[in-house]
Order: sequence, then C-alpha cells, then structure tokens
Amino acid sequence: MNTPRHPLRDLLAVPCLILTTVLGACATNTPTHVMRDPQAQFESFKTFAWDSGQETSQVAGEPLSIVNSQIRGAISGELQQKGYAEAIAGAKPDLLLRYETAAAEKIKSNPFRIGIGMGGYGSNGAAGVGVSSSDVKNVKEGMLVLRVIDPARNAEVWNGRVSRELGKDGVPDPELIKSAVGELLKDFPASGSAPK
Repeated sequence: MNTPRHPLRDLLAVPCLILTTVLGACATNTPTHVMRDPQAQFESFKTFAWDSGQETSQVAGEPLSIVNSQIRGAISGELQQKGYAEAIAGAKPDLLLRYETAAAEKIKSNPFRIGIGMGGYGSNGAAGVGVSSSDVKNVKEGMLVLRVIDPARNAEVWNGRVSRELGKDGVPDPELIKSAVGELLKDFPASGSAPK
C-alpha cells in the first residue's frame, strides 16, 4: 500500500537539516595547540626527566603539590605508553620536560537554541518547535603548557597547550588532568619513531 507523503514533512526536512548542521558546527571544544621542531630527531630519544631548573611558584625545598604530582604522573604515564622511560636520577636524559599551569575566570555562554521536531503516522502529521534562552556564567578555566627540550642541542623540540574548564570549586580532579594530558600528548611522537 502506498501512503501519500505529507507536505508538512517535506517542508520541514530542509530547515531541520540546515539547523542541525549549523548547531553542530557551533558546538566546538577548546582546541589543543602543538608545535614540533622539524629538525628534532625523535627516533633517537628514549628517556626523559623533569627540568630541575624549572622556575615555579614553589619555594625552594617545598614539597611538590598534589595537583603538580598528578600532572607529572599523567605526563609520565602518557610518555611511558609511547615507549619513553624516565631517566634514572643522575643519568643524562634525552629530553627535559618543563610545564606551566595557569587558571583564569572566563565567561561561558550557552547559545540561544531552537529545536524542531516532526512526526506522523499514515496521512496524519505533526510538528513542534522548542526554544531556549541563552545563559551566561563565569567559569574557571585551567591551562597546561608542556615544553619538551633536547638538552644536547639546548633547543625546544615540542611544545603543546591545552585548556579545560575546571570543576565547581576551581580545582581540577585527577580524571580531568589525565584527560587533558591524554589529549595534549595524543600526537606526541612515540619513542624511536621517524619524523613524519
């Protein structure tokens, strides 16, 4: 049995497709920014260590904070999955790691939204439209910048930056740190890999 097409269904199909495409394009994540030295010989790098000369806001001799320990642990874990090993104390590493963190208040807005729905059974059809107003609020966003240095050349060979919205209290939880570091190092060259 051939059911006749309802004109309302055809009329709403094109605007629904356009609206879905536009709203999908507006929903973007904070990008990760990465730079890589094309002269870096990643195929020769096997070990890494933390740059002991790194300037931090910590007072000399003060213990590493919990958040800094979590950041270092996440970075070390990702690099070890890529075949790198942390250099033994006193040994000369192939790479030195230096990172910086920052937090800032940002304004987050949820855009004005429109939803369109339609349906039908047989020759009966229906359509609905939903509208929501925009919302603006202040959120705390954290940023992590990782610099990877080749000590033999005294040159930065890789640099990456990632930003994330922090939790309600403005302190990142371990899963947020792990997720951000994983995204940051997603395309970091594996140990022994030839340059692309």
